[in-house]
Amino acid sequence: MMQTATESTNGTILGFDLDKLINKLQGWGEAFILRLPNFIVAVLVFILFWILAGYVSKFIRRILMRSVTQQSIKVMAGKTSFAITVLIGFFIALGIMDLDKVLTSVLAGAGVVGLAIGLALQGTLSNTFSGVLLSFLPQLQLGDWIETNGFAGFVEDINLRSVILKESDNNYVVIPNSKIVDVPFKNYSRTKRSRVSIDCGVGYEEDLEKVQKLTLKTLNELFSQAEGETIEFYYKEFGDSSINFVVRFWTDVNKQKDVLTAQSKAVMAIKKVFDANDINIPFPIRTLDFGKNKFRSETITIANERGSNSAAQADDSAPA
Repeated sequence: MMQTATESTNGTILGFDLDKLINKLQGWGEAFILRLPNFIVAVLVFILFWILAGYVSKFIRRILMRSVTQQSIKVMAGKTSFAITVLIGFFIALGIMDLDKVLTSVLAGAGVVGLAIGLALQGTLSNTFSGVLLSFLPQLQLGDWIETNGFAGFVEDINLRSVILKESDNNYVVIPNSKIVDVPFKNYSRTKRSRVSIDCGVGYEEDLEKVQKLTLKTLNELFSQAEGETIEFYYKEFGDSSINFVVRFWTDVNKQKDVLTAQSKAVMAIKKVFDANDINIPFPIRTLDFGKNKFRSETITIANERGSNSAAQADDSAPA
């Protein structure tokens, strides 16, 4: 009983020193109260820099990048300035909370951690650097119609991870930046004019010079050619049922739909003028042989055999 009373008087229960625990909690409480104003100020400063980052991003995109015509560069510059401004605000907030030593320790170990993260995220970092490269690539801009990696569509966005395409069927395709950099892509929007090709064929009985003149005249009336541009007509080969040719002409092309529209107009115009001049566009003709001659020969053979059998029976039945 005396020992229990002594332990209670000294502030210990079951070996735990309650006085030290209470003093520790009181110290934490006092430190929290003392640092609470700094914490509140640090949070306000971080929020202020976050809001400021938005204005800085808009300022850089609209004012400093006014002379830059490439939209992707403006977008990337705005995102980079936003991230840098927020990072500055984060460091200032840590300084207000007297966490400079902690920050120094973290930065000291960031080298080793960064190496490990870099090895683990090789693909992600590759996409990031590829995104920066694509942003400054003049041959690829927002709104361009491109074909790459088996997909075709308008470039909706270029970010640090991927390029987003909007296809003609109104679906979006997300392609990693490294795929765009490593694989060739075709851009329909970098040139105002493109050459469109049409393949066709006429019958062997047709006047080839007449076909050439009518085709060139029709397309010249339908598609105006600029200076230095001409419509080209070439016969290619003797086909199975036609003499085939290709005709190439220039027209305004900004996307794949423009190519399809020009080809459709050309096909309808050529078909119309060929019909008006009785020029035949043959289709493949195939002759099917169902073994008619073989059937006839087998019939004759069977008939001969029956005739021979009948004659033999007649000879057998005749009286000796």
